[in-house]
Amino acid sequence: MAGEAGEEVAVPPTLRALLAARLDQLDSGERRVLERGAVEGEIFHRGAVQALTPEETQVTPHLAALVRRELIRPDKAQFAREDGFRFRHILIRDAAYDALPKATRADLHERFSGWVEEHGRDLVEMDEIVGYHLERAARYKHELGQPDPNLADRAGERLAAAGRRAAWRDDDRAAAGLLERALELTRPARLDVVLELDLANALSDRDGPRAAAIADAAAERARATGDDTRELLARVGAAHHRLYVSSDPPVDELEQLAQKALPLLEQAENHAGLVHAWAALGSGVANHRGRFEDWAHAAEQGLRHAQLAGRGSGALFGLQDALVLGPRPADQALRTLDAFLSENPDPRHELFRSWLLAMLTRFEEASQIAREAGEHARELTGDDWVDNVLGRIAATTGDHEAAAVHLRRACDMFEARGQLGFLATFASILGRSLCILGRHDEAEPLARLGRELADEQDWLAQALWRQVQALVDAHRGQHTQAEQLAREAVASSECTDSLDGQGDALCDLAEVLHAAGRADEAEAALAQALERYERKHNLAQAAQVRDRLAELQDAAPR
Repeated sequence: MAGEAGEEVAVPPTLRALLAARLDQLDSGERRVLERGAVEGEIFHRGAVQALTPEETQVTPHLAALVRRELIRPDKAQFAREDGFRFRHILIRDAAYDALPKATRADLHERFSGWVEEHGRDLVEMDEIVGYHLERAARYKHELGQPDPNLADRAGERLAAAGRRAAWRDDDRAAAGLLERALELTRPARLDVVLELDLANALSDRDGPRAAAIADAAAERARATGDDTRELLARVGAAHHRLYVSSDPPVDELEQLAQKALPLLEQAENHAGLVHAWAALGSGVANHRGRFEDWAHAAEQGLRHAQLAGRGSGALFGLQDALVLGPRPADQALRTLDAFLSENPDPRHELFRSWLLAMLTRFEEASQIAREAGEHARELTGDDWVDNVLGRIAATTGDHEAAAVHLRRACDMFEARGQLGFLATFASILGRSLCILGRHDEAEPLARLGRELADEQDWLAQALWRQVQALVDAHRGQHTQAEQLAREAVASSECTDSLDGQGDALCDLAEVLHAAGRADEAEAALAQALERYERKHNLAQAAQVRDRLAELQDAAPR
């Protein structure tokens, strides 16, 4: 039925009754063993069944009998030194489980969680498994009118730990589900602003408005209790998430709130809260303004407080972005990133490593890492996030055809998510690659989009749309207007510490000047661009500028 319908189907009551009747034919010991196994799940273990039926002395013979009856079969154990079994069909497991009273289920789930804690210390998924069974126990007790706040809190803590671990490995979908379940258990009893912000972070990429709403709601609850510090922290989170989806991003407000929160959180030794505050100052404020060394400092502070909070983290809080986009020379940035990647392996971070390798003209190595890390990262995220980095890597190597393909996917993703700040930047980056390919008519609408969406304080976005429009205007012979825009772009890029961004703006100014027949000035602009790329130690783009300089010099009248 499921195969024909292509979706879940309701199991007919007659089939449920038939399965229940078959289980009724078992002797009491076999049935008790089967029911205890059903509490663990479709796969269960002999030791767990024994722990849940300590009075039963015939567990092993009963399991053998159930195998002969073809209700269960031996399976690979998930716990060391255990015998594993699997129900022949999930409906058999459901029938055995449904026969248990809710009070018994609650007791068995709680007891099984204790068995997992004792026997599953090496399980990566232990928090998720223990949290699930404690959650089941807590919910059944609540349904029976016997709520157990301590049990609910224990379940919430375990699910929160599992959710944070999912977030560290960039599995935001899993993280959001686990963190939301944790909060459903703990919210009625207490306010945990950090956990609320953890959930908001997990939702942010796919649903920024909801992320901001979660933080706002936490702030209101904190305000109602007179907790100024936690209210301020939640306001920081709300402003941070609005930054990416607002047509008028509150960057000044965010900076003021975060700077005000830092000393209060330090005084309270709230290291988990400080992680969120530094993230807001880094990926929020500093990134928005193109101050990438400030972002790197904020990321390093976030990593320090995560460690002090006892949260081993796979996240680098954007350090990888700041190292690539900022003023640190590519070889030095690579060494810094490698030091962190040894403890925080992650395919998304490896993509930035590939970008740095491309800058250093280690193209073969960069290509292999980008391909493998890109595939792995796409599997983790399930979306086209990786294309924004793959596009930048391709552009660095001079492959603007590939860059345009990747950047188009990235823009489509940012538009679908309503992430207007990212769209403003990447639409213009795509437009620049299209101009280099001679596709100026395709590039112009992207320049207009960048102009409409770019915030006044987003200096790189302001530079980029001007660069694209200047190249379009120069192509059409509108040289005065093109030069004005190109020079404004250079001035805007100089408000940032992005050496590559400055170099790109100077290269585009050179093209505008060359189109106007001012070869000497074009060569001077390229010489300035070359100085920026050399300071960044971006050998790939420096080589491209040298080639372009040689072309202009060869074409000059003798």
